[in-house]
Amino acid sequence: MFKKSRIGKDLLDCIIIPTVSTIANEDDQLLEYLVDHVSRGSEYFRAKYIADVLGLSAKQVGARLARLSLKTDGVQIEKWGRGRSTTWKVTMSD
Repeated sequence: MFKKSRIGKDLLDCIIIPTVSTIANEDDQLLEYLVDHVSRGSEYFRAKYIADVLGLSAKQVGARLARLSLKTDGVQIEKWGRGRSTTWKVTMSD
Protein backbone atom coordinates (compact mmCIF):
# COMPACT_ATOMS: atom_id res chain seq x y z
CA MET A 1 0.00 0.00 0.00
CA PHE A 2 1.09 3.51 -0.70
CA LYS A 3 1.07 5.94 2.11
CA LYS A 4 -0.25 9.40 1.33
CA SER A 5 2.14 12.12 2.23
CA ARG A 6 1.85 15.85 2.24
CA ILE A 7 4.51 18.29 1.27
CA GLY A 8 5.26 20.44 4.26
CA LYS A 9 5.38 24.21 4.13
CA ASP A 10 9.12 24.16 4.83
CA LEU A 11 9.76 22.05 1.75
CA LEU A 12 7.65 24.32 -0.44
CA ASP A 13 9.63 27.32 0.80
CA CYS A 14 12.82 25.68 -0.50
CA ILE A 15 11.54 25.15 -4.04
CA ILE A 16 12.69 27.88 -6.41
CA ILE A 17 10.59 28.33 -9.51
CA PRO A 18 12.16 30.61 -12.11
CA THR A 19 9.92 33.44 -13.12
CA VAL A 20 9.52 34.77 -16.63
CA SER A 21 11.46 37.90 -15.65
CA THR A 22 14.37 35.77 -14.36
CA ILE A 23 14.51 33.83 -17.62
CA ALA A 24 14.29 37.03 -19.69
CA ASN A 25 17.04 38.60 -17.57
CA GLU A 26 19.34 35.61 -18.16
CA ASP A 27 18.61 35.83 -21.92
CA ASP A 28 19.49 39.53 -21.82
CA GLN A 29 22.74 38.80 -19.97
CA LEU A 30 23.66 36.17 -22.54
CA LEU A 31 22.87 38.46 -25.46
CA GLU A 32 24.85 41.29 -23.87
CA TYR A 33 27.82 38.93 -23.39
CA LEU A 34 27.71 37.92 -27.06
CA VAL A 35 27.43 41.50 -28.35
CA ASP A 36 30.31 42.61 -26.10
CA HIS A 37 32.57 39.86 -27.46
CA VAL A 38 31.73 40.18 -31.16
CA SER A 39 32.85 43.60 -32.31
CA ARG A 40 32.70 42.95 -36.06
CA GLY A 41 32.65 39.87 -38.19
CA SER A 42 31.98 36.65 -36.35
CA GLU A 43 33.24 34.73 -33.34
CA TYR A 44 32.91 31.16 -32.16
CA PHE A 45 31.80 30.30 -28.65
CA ARG A 46 31.45 27.18 -26.55
CA ALA A 47 28.45 27.08 -24.23
CA LYS A 48 30.52 25.70 -21.36
CA TYR A 49 32.84 28.74 -21.34
CA ILE A 50 29.95 31.21 -21.45
CA ALA A 51 28.28 29.22 -18.66
CA ASP A 52 31.31 29.67 -16.41
CA VAL A 53 31.17 33.45 -16.84
CA LEU A 54 27.40 33.85 -16.43
CA GLY A 55 26.94 31.32 -13.63
CA LEU A 56 24.67 29.04 -15.64
CA SER A 57 25.08 25.45 -16.75
CA ALA A 58 26.29 24.68 -20.28
CA LYS A 59 22.92 23.07 -20.96
CA GLN A 60 21.08 26.26 -19.93
CA VAL A 61 23.33 28.37 -22.17
CA GLY A 62 22.84 26.01 -25.12
CA ALA A 63 19.06 26.08 -24.74
CA ARG A 64 19.07 29.87 -24.53
CA LEU A 65 21.34 30.21 -27.55
CA ALA A 66 19.03 28.00 -29.59
CA ARG A 67 16.02 30.07 -28.52
CA LEU A 68 17.81 33.39 -29.12
CA SER A 69 18.88 32.24 -32.59
CA LEU A 70 15.20 32.17 -33.59
CA LYS A 71 14.08 35.47 -32.13
CA THR A 72 17.03 37.88 -32.06
CA ASP A 73 17.55 40.64 -34.60
CA GLY A 74 20.97 42.20 -35.02
CA VAL A 75 22.85 39.06 -34.01
CA GLN A 76 22.95 35.87 -36.03
CA ILE A 77 23.48 32.77 -33.87
CA GLU A 78 23.98 29.38 -35.45
CA LYS A 79 24.96 25.97 -34.20
CA TRP A 80 28.30 25.41 -35.87
CA GLY A 81 29.79 22.12 -34.78
CA ARG A 82 29.64 19.36 -32.25
CA GLY A 83 32.51 17.81 -30.44
CA ARG A 84 32.68 17.41 -26.73
CA SER A 85 30.45 20.47 -26.58
CA THR A 86 28.55 22.49 -29.15
CA THR A 87 30.28 25.39 -30.85
CA TRP A 88 28.14 28.40 -31.71
CA LYS A 89 28.98 30.89 -34.45
CA VAL A 90 27.83 34.40 -33.61
CA THR A 91 27.79 37.10 -36.28
CA MET A 92 26.73 40.72 -35.93
CA SER A 93 24.09 41.56 -38.55
CA ASP A 94 24.34 44.75 -40.55
